[in-house]
Formats: sequence, C-alpha cells, structure tokens
Amino acid sequence: MLTLYTYFRSSAAYRVRIALNLKGLAYTPVPVHLLKDGGEQNQPAYRAKSPLGTVPTLECDHGVLTQSLAILEYLDETHPAPALLPADPGGRARVRAIAQTIACDIHPINNLRVLRYLVHTLGITPEQKTAWYRHWVMDGLAAVEALLADPRTGAFCHGDTPTLADCCLVPQVFNALRFDCDLSGFPTLSRIAAHCDTLDAFRAAAPGAQPDAE
Repeated sequence: MLTLYTYFRSSAAYRVRIALNLKGLAYTPVPVHLLKDGGEQNQPAYRAKSPLGTVPTLECDHGVLTQSLAILEYLDETHPAPALLPADPGGRARVRAIAQTIACDIHPINNLRVLRYLVHTLGITPEQKTAWYRHWVMDGLAAVEALLADPRTGAFCHGDTPTLADCCLVPQVFNALRFDCDLSGFPTLSRIAAHCDTLDAFRAAAPGAQPDAE
C-alpha cells in the first residue's frame, strides 16, 4: 500500500496525486499541515522521513521517497502504464524540460518557506511578497508557453495523452490563479490546463477535493 504525506494546497504534492490517479494507484493520504503549530512538516517525526521538511513524501515497497519529480519517475518506472514519459528520447527530454522549468525554476523561489522567509525575516510587505510571486511565476510561465510553441504539443503538453509535464503544469496554473496572475498572454498552457481539469484524475487531485481542504 502506498502512503502519501501531502498538503492539499502544495503544488508538489498535487503533482504526485495527479500521477497516482492517472495510473489508477490506490494510496492512503496523510495530511501534513504546513501552517498549523508552526508547520507540522517541522516536527521531528516528519523530518525523519523528509529531512528538508517538505511534502510530498511517499512510503512504498522501496522505502521512503521524497522530491516530487523523483516520485513521479519512480511511479512511471514501477507502473509503466499509462506512461508519463514518451517512448522516444527526444520526447522524454522535452517533457522533462517543461516539467523542470516549473518544478525547478518557478516553484522553488515561490513556495511557502521562501515566502515566509521574505516576510518574517527580511521584512518585506505583503504587497512586495505578492509582487515577487507574480514576477517569477509570469517569467517562468512565459518560458513554458514558449516551449509549448512546438508541433509536438497536442491536447496536452506533449501529444494527446497526459505526461509528467501536465502533472506539473496544472498545479502551477492553479497557484498562479490563486495569486491573481493574469494568464491571458499564455493561451496554450491555459488551454492545456483547462482540458486537464475536465479529466477525473486531475479533478480528484485538486486541492478542493482533498480531505484536508480548508
């Protein structure tokens, strides 16, 4: 049985929930509240599982796994169908590039622990925090939109079946809209995200559908 340590609004955990649903894998969600009592992710019991104190963490037959992209690739290797990566090397590299643009370039400088450090340690205002968030999201999504200007883009980021890239795109679009980012200049990624949101696997993974949603 798979156990996923998750937080309803974590985009990294959201990615993994999508992948688990796409592959039809049952799992037990264990909520880790990132704000309650100073953040449950900072408790010693959880830090023993995830040294960085982040979600998601996946407990599985092969041990305790951290880092969403590593978990996504693990799921694809251990449960190959439906595949989250294309069969050809060029396609796999393209999908990974889109996913990593989101997961490695946009998300890390805008996640909760960075935003809290900006406010509580460096003393920036809430307005400055929001400006920081929107700047880096818009800059990164502009790059994603450019990557999608490729004939290999289809109904999804790559072709006409969901891939690892879509697992990353949808949570990032959700967060961008939560911060009132204007995505009208990104028609392709907006179209893809809207299409994904019509699918059961994506809808069931959405923050509002989680047992710990507030």
